[in-house]
Amino acid sequence: MVDYEPLNEEEMDELDRFLLERIEDADKAEGLFGLSELDGFFTAVASGPEVVPPSVWLPAVWGEDQPVWETAEGFENIFQLMVRHYNDVVSVLAAAEFEFGPVFSQHEVDGNQYTVVDEWCFGYMQGIALCADAWEAGGDELFELLQPILLFSGEPGWEVLDTLSEEDVNDLKASLPGAAQDIHHFWLARRSPQPVEIEVMNQPESHPGLDAPCVCGSGKPFRKCCLH
Repeated sequence: MVDYEPLNEEEMDELDRFLLERIEDADKAEGLFGLSELDGFFTAVASGPEVVPPSVWLPAVWGEDQPVWETAEGFENIFQLMVRHYNDVVSVLAAAEFEFGPVFSQHEVDGNQYTVVDEWCFGYMQGIALCADAWEAGGDELFELLQPILLFSGEPGWEVLDTLSEEDVNDLKASLPGAAQDIHHFWLARRSPQPVEIEVMNQPESHPGLDAPCVCGSGKPFRKCCLH
């Protein structure tokens, strides 16, 4: 049995708000912003050819703009929210009986609701970048599976989308959950020929002492790492 509790709506809003509001100067912003980008990022991290520990992916979430934490509890709260969401992504991707549901943004324009997938796809590509060489080993078969995600993740893909009908674009959006599961299965089959247990990330039960190893896994003392 997987030992985690998925985020409720209030906790998802809290994490989304923190990621969006942590940067004062948007023009110099780095890292990931909002729950949709983080969800795409975690989907790639959980799906890829190599295990990526928090000591690697957490700095990528912040970029050069790592938050300054006033208290250990403040860091622990956000970190635990991220860990629980990561575990939820892992669980759903690995469960054949569930259809994967990415966290896409919803924007309202003139009273109409539109699903925006670009942020999620950008986050996914940021996750791939953590071990890009290993992903490249997937060759043409993997590249084909990545096509829907690539189209929504940057300028070259957006130019292609501009040539398509609204119906075709919506069909591509609808294909993203299946593409994510197919990519997860692609790497899972190559990591191990046997069925494997779902591997979830341990959650810190309480914040460490200031001189104890940081819960992000860096090996540095907490006071010199995530609390600085």
